[in-house]
Order: sequence, then structure tokens, then C-alpha cells
Amino acid sequence: MDKASAWFADGSGGLAWREDSLPTLRSSDILINVQAAGVNRPDLLQRAGLYPPPPGASEALGLEVAGIVEAVGDAVSRFQPGDRVMALVPGGGYAEHCLAPEGSTMPLPKAWSIAQGAAFPETGFTVWANVFDSGSLTVGQSIFLHGATSGIGTMAASMAKALGHPIFGTAGTDEKAGEAETLGFQKVWNYKEDDWSAAMQAEGGADLVLDMVGGDYVEKNLAALKDGGRHVSIAFQGGINATVNIMNLMRRRLTLTGSTLRARPEEEKTRLRTEIEAKLFPLIEVGKLTPHISLEVPMADVEVAHCAMREGRLIGKAVLTR
Repeated sequence: MDKASAWFADGSGGLAWREDSLPTLRSSDILINVQAAGVNRPDLLQRAGLYPPPPGASEALGLEVAGIVEAVGDAVSRFQPGDRVMALVPGGGYAEHCLAPEGSTMPLPKAWSIAQGAAFPETGFTVWANVFDSGSLTVGQSIFLHGATSGIGTMAASMAKALGHPIFGTAGTDEKAGEAETLGFQKVWNYKEDDWSAAMQAEGGADLVLDMVGGDYVEKNLAALKDGGRHVSIAFQGGINATVNIMNLMRRRLTLTGSTLRARPEEEKTRLRTEIEAKLFPLIEVGKLTPHISLEVPMADVEVAHCAMREGRLIGKAVLTR
């Protein structure tokens, strides 16, 4: 198969469903018959022309899929046609068929639906890579993050609860804050009304802040950390520039870092996938870790999912199904 229909950005901020050539199947690739695709905020950026896929990746939207293996490259050893899988992909997920590197493809847990599988890879990899890998969160240490009811927030809460880490955060309404607390957060503050930085300090401070806002939140995030804490940036919805008191950073021995996921080398994603399977799959198998799905719609209704994300109506993930 060399062609498949998929959702592409149309160049004017909209989307177009059209047939296009699939990237060439390499020896380490898997061709997946897509049954579901997860929706993520970078998809909104890509349709607006602000987040192009890396060189060689499909121009279609979509960073995570679940489905059935249809074909495999010559060097693939972990999967064969007919297997149920979920995968992190650099692009092309909103489609009938999608190519995925073997290194970032995982077996779909038996207890999970296709939709649950599609809701895991992007947030699962992101939280694991930034909180537990580069963030070096150890047993008993605490997390603080913004967007407690987002896909990242709800996945972080699920992981934190399963692994025994206290987790705190913010949300945009009292209702969302309350909902987040039912999903595993110890305390969630309304960022529009509460002094969340001071409140986190009163809780003893966090060991790690996972930040998706940037801008003037960075200095407040640093104040919410314990001495020796780590600040990990993964997005900048509030702006790319921040003012930081370097003396305070030095005096309190704070670490300020950040990362992206999409453009990481395949070898790096393979390493993360190996860690995720070793550390998290046992928790998935016993029902202690699962993605929280807020909205599930047919792939033809992609605008419904994008609108819900844009307007902040999701509590967890949106998934497109076929």
C-alpha cells in the first residue's frame, strides 16, 4: 500500500481529508491500519502552520495511533501482521493507515480498548520522559503542574497515583479543580483566582514542576519548588520569554530545563519505550494506570474534537475513531 487518506492542514487554518502517498516503508517500520488516533494540542498548532512535522514524516496530522498491524519491514522482530498495537508517530496519525517506527510502537494492553490505546502514547511518553527520566523524580517526591485536567495533567495524575507520588496543580475553574482532585491530584488551585505559587509553598513546595505555560509563570513556578527542585518546560502557551532571578536559582540550587518529544531521534524514543514497557506496563496490567478519555468521536468529526480542545472543554483526552 502506497497511498492513504488522511487529515491535512489546508494552509488557511482548516483541514482537508485527502489521499496522499505514504512515506516509504523502511526496514524498521510498521504499517498500521489505524482504528483510533489521539488528539493533542500540537495538532492545533500544526493546522495553524506553527508546528511542521520533522523531515521525512507524513504531513498529515496526528502523533499517536492504535490499530492493527498490516505489514512490517524486513528488520521488524517485535510485531507481525494482525497484532494490536499503539504507537507514537512523528505525523500521519489522523489517517486510514499510518507508518510507525518499531522502536516507538507498543503492544496494546489486553485490558485496553483501541481508544484507550490511542490516548496513551503521546502523553505517556511525554510524562515519563520529562518527569521520571530527565526530571529524575524519585520515590515519594512530589509534582506540580498546570493544566491539571489536560491530557498531560490527567496522565501525570494517573502515573503519580500508581507510583506513589503526591501531585498538585492548577485548573481554570473551581469545577475543573474539583474534577482533577477526583482523578488523583492532592490539591488543585484555580489559577484565575488563587495565589497558587504561595499555596504550593505552604504545602512544603514541589520537588518538580512540569510547566506548559512559560512566560511570567516560570518565576512563580520556581518559587513553588523546594530547594534543589527541578523545573521542566514542555510548552509555552503563555509566551516563549521569561525573566529569571539567576541568583535565586543559584542560591536554592534549582534546575531549569526543558524538552520536546516529536523531533527526538528514534533511538531515544526506543529507549523511552523500553523503560515505559518495563516500569508502567505491569501497572497497566493490574488496572492501576489508564488514560482518561473525555471525548470519543468518529474521525470525520475531527472539528468537534479540535473545538472542544480549543475551548478548554476536555477533562483528559479526545480520541478520533474509525
